[in-house]
Amino acid sequence: MAATQNITDPTLGPRLLDLLAQGLNAEAAMAQVVATAPHIDYRQLMVVDAQGRTALHSGTRILGVWGTATGAGVVAGGNMLASPDVPAAMIAGFGTQGNLGDRLIAALIAGRDAGGEAGPVHSAGLLMVGAPTWPIAELRCDWTDDADPIAAVARAWKVYAPQMPAYIQRAHDPREAPKYGVPGDA
Repeated sequence: MAATQNITDPTLGPRLLDLLAQGLNAEAAMAQVVATAPHIDYRQLMVVDAQGRTALHSGTRILGVWGTATGAGVVAGGNMLASPDVPAAMIAGFGTQGNLGDRLIAALIAGRDAGGEAGPVHSAGLLMVGAPTWPIAELRCDWTDDADPIAAVARAWKVYAPQMPAYIQRAHDPREAPKYGVPGDA
């Protein structure tokens, strides 16, 4: 897992993942990206490697109140936060047991309940990549003025989670997947 935020450069997450795929651990991959990426003082980066090792970088020009936290195989970070303690609350909410999607939703809720972002929150999302190399869950609330976007994503997860294995199976071999129950479903 790799994430980049603050004044983001969306190429840095894939660069971190490429370095992990080449055999570097989280710390070495982060060190290489930090040493070579332009404008690194504006970036906040997080990475977890396949062995659960984590690495973080928060540049000296991060906007607003920011924080980071790590746990066993997990990392959280943010900027423009109500408190620098929000990422630690997210790690605590993520816990150590259960379904990954449920744990990610719990982390989002814990971060929100710990004060979340300073100012209104208009969007939220959940992206999970599993053994296949494509997203197995990509749930988003891109903009809302009057609702809690984290609650909207949590509701979407409750609907999608029990269906996710069937969607994965349909991608691998639709002949063996559960039927849709609609006309044309052979």
